Amino acid sequence: MRPILFLFLFTFSISACKSSKKNFATKESLQPMKMDLLQKASYEECDCNASINYAPDPKYPDHSPMKYLRMNFHIMNSEDGTQNMSEKRGNWYINELMKQCNARWSDNVKMNLPVGNNTPALPINITVVKTGKTGAANDDGIYYHYDDDLYYFISSGKQKNNYSKAVIDKYAINEDFVLNAFILVTHPDSLKSKTYKVHDAGIALGNSLKVAGFHEKKREPYQVKGIFNHEVGHCLGLRHTWAGNDGCDDTPNHPNCWNNKSGGECRKGASNNMMDYNNSQKSLTPCQIGRMHKNFAKEGARQRKLLVANWCKLNPERHIFIRDNVHWKGAKDLEGHLTIRSGGSLTISCRTSLPKNGKITVEPGGKLILDGCRLHNACGDKWKGIEILKKGNRTGEVFYIGEASIEDTPNF
Repeated sequence: MRPILFLFLFTFSISACKSSKKNFATKESLQPMKMDLLQKASYEECDCNASINYAPDPKYPDHSPMKYLRMNFHIMNSEDGTQNMSEKRGNWYINELMKQCNARWSDNVKMNLPVGNNTPALPINITVVKTGKTGAANDDGIYYHYDDDLYYFISSGKQKNNYSKAVIDKYAINEDFVLNAFILVTHPDSLKSKTYKVHDAGIALGNSLKVAGFHEKKREPYQVKGIFNHEVGHCLGLRHTWAGNDGCDDTPNHPNCWNNKSGGECRKGASNNMMDYNNSQKSLTPCQIGRMHKNFAKEGARQRKLLVANWCKLNPERHIFIRDNVHWKGAKDLEGHLTIRSGGSLTISCRTSLPKNGKITVEPGGKLILDGCRLHNACGDKWKGIEILKKGNRTGEVFYIGEASIEDTPNF
């Protein structure tokens, strides 16, 4: 009986689809949205620049697909090859470090501060991928440089070079669209000093970062994933949270304690935020996550160029179906088709990109509201437009509010 029932349902689905009339929306066919004062006020509250509007919604995980961050790794060594890890260990180390860092990106945890907080631990939706040189065969994105002038990191004193971009200028690969990470070591003269204490160090410099202390402290990848992701966070637009204004209301000021055993105010609780200096660095707030994704969604932004542009090519598996009332208040780059089902309603208030040959379908009983948004293709290609289905006297509905813009598609 089960195969027969499946065949019946499948046939009914095809028949229902064929009985629906299809036509694509034109500028003339769009209807202005009629609203009362309360409805109008609710739409005017939407701010496409608010970081929180870009945080993934756990109720609709498919609305915020994973972002893949391109990265190259450079291990700096002295010309005699004695001051940093060997190439054999380096290959293992970088691959394990990526594994550890991605595991932390995929496992956001609840904030420790403020004590008793209700800050949700949302998915971060970022994965680091090795890239290599454009078009180069057998390039794994891991590079070794033997340079007596540039293999070391000095964070203080007259010879400090932590802010210097000399090593980046010489060895970075495709820095405009790949994040370059440099693994350096402490200068040998510092190590000779009895008063010098080797420590993990790092600094973010635009589309590159430098870290040091891993080799000489014999630190394994799982021990340095926190500081590494901390510097990546800076590259993606995040700031330190413990003092001043980092642009997020859900990151409280605090004494920046290493842990809750540090004494004084620290006994009340230490931060576990990735952007603080602590022994955990496991947590990011909704605003921090949203801040990174807002940078990813901003056309022309430095951080956006670092991503694999999965939004350019149509992926049928990324088809989004809207079944209830949804409001997109931040810009989005869709990777598949978009369908508003019967009984569903989608309001789009910000820039939204459809992939090449992608389309929006509004089924009978479905509603699409274009709230001053811009629909387009972000890759210089064309998408198919808004398909409105009609069955009997029921039809999909498309409304606009304000100056909605529809580009890169026929009929507009």
